[in-house]
Amino acid sequence: MVEDAARNAGSEVPMEPARRIESPSRHASWARLSRSLRSTAIGLGLAVAAGPATAGLSGYQGAWVLAGRDCAEVYASAGRSLSFRKPIDLFAPAFIVSGQRLKTPMASCRIKAVRTVQGRDHLDLDCANAVAVNDVKVIMAATPDGNLTRYYSDEDPTGIAYRRCSAQASRTSAK
Repeated sequence: MVEDAARNAGSEVPMEPARRIESPSRHASWARLSRSLRSTAIGLGLAVAAGPATAGLSGYQGAWVLAGRDCAEVYASAGRSLSFRKPIDLFAPAFIVSGQRLKTPMASCRIKAVRTVQGRDHLDLDCANAVAVNDVKVIMAATPDGNLTRYYSDEDPTGIAYRRCSAQASRTSAK
């Protein structure tokens, strides 16, 4: 052993380059943010039309808000259309479907696929914001009264109701 130490004393031992050590909390924060964005997208009941699916989703075009919420609190009138009121409430349960795009207060989505199963539209979305890109699956159905219902799963019997907002209603009820 003494001979090995003496023999290696003059030679350099190769060292690995320094690595940046990420704290576990930083990774956990990104993971939480990613899950939060995915949950937000699902929770908002996102839908958007693309290509041949546009005809099947024409009933979803327009601005939508969770039933019971005032459209004027979320949307501002921009001529014949609506946009999110400034400052934007990032957690507002609302979305706007326009052609092949869907916009929420937090994300922008496009549809990858739509299939109808037992009267419900199953939407595969590609959603992005400034931080992440996520694939999102949503189940929705138009109701006879012109509203829509978003379901958590195929087994969800009740879902959550959303209602359509009009530019006229946002102008007349704005505060």
